Amino acid sequence: MEWRDTGILLTTRKHGETSLILDVFTPNHGRHLGVVRGGTSRKLAPVLQPGAQLDLTWRARLEDHMGSFTAEPQRSRATLAMGHRLSLAGLNAVTALVAFCLPEREAHPEFYQQTQNLLDLLDQVDLWPLAYLRWEMSLLNETGFALDLTRCAVTGATTGLCYVSPKTGRAVTQAGAGEWADQLLPLPGVLLGSDPTDTHEIAIALGVTGHFLQQHLAPSLGTRPIPQARATLLDRLNRQSADQSRA
Repeated sequence: MEWRDTGILLTTRKHGETSLILDVFTPNHGRHLGVVRGGTSRKLAPVLQPGAQLDLTWRARLEDHMGSFTAEPQRSRATLAMGHRLSLAGLNAVTALVAFCLPEREAHPEFYQQTQNLLDLLDQVDLWPLAYLRWEMSLLNETGFALDLTRCAVTGATTGLCYVSPKTGRAVTQAGAGEWADQLLPLPGVLLGSDPTDTHEIAIALGVTGHFLQQHLAPSLGTRPIPQARATLLDRLNRQSADQSRA
């Protein structure tokens, strides 16, 4: 069995004395694992870092075997991320969430392209938070937990939407919320497609998407919590928002 594809390196872990097991995200083969012989060597270790774009050839005796990778670096994204703490936190969050949320060997070509585009924006810290929010909404959609913000779940109205049901992910108006308003999630305009007023609004929106990642998606995958890397990213974003408010 053999195939060739490009891929984003998500995680690595040691295998034996000198090898690494790579978890990569590819457009045509989805998340895929494979062993790289000599992956801890001085030649390969510096390029086998999360976020790296790789030219991959996978081989195995049988299709259901883990198999082995031959990995050639196409480009590193480490330099994009190292220049800003928010960028580094973003890189770690994206790679950790893809590895956590997506099943192995299931292709998601459009989401792959969106992920690649997002990682290529890591050095553009003014654009990146909004792009990340859009990406996280796509992640919910890709995994079957999409938010339905087109109309009120109670009244059917398409205007005046200001809340999100924490149970269904559907939008609700003030009139539709009634006495239950304090039990609903906020619906910032950025989730409806408008430009954010500031970074704080993006952070509020990520609180909404984070609820569905933590309370709906994660339980569907077992007992493990959402990776800590996402909380670190949100903390960095909140700090940036606070710094902007003081400036």
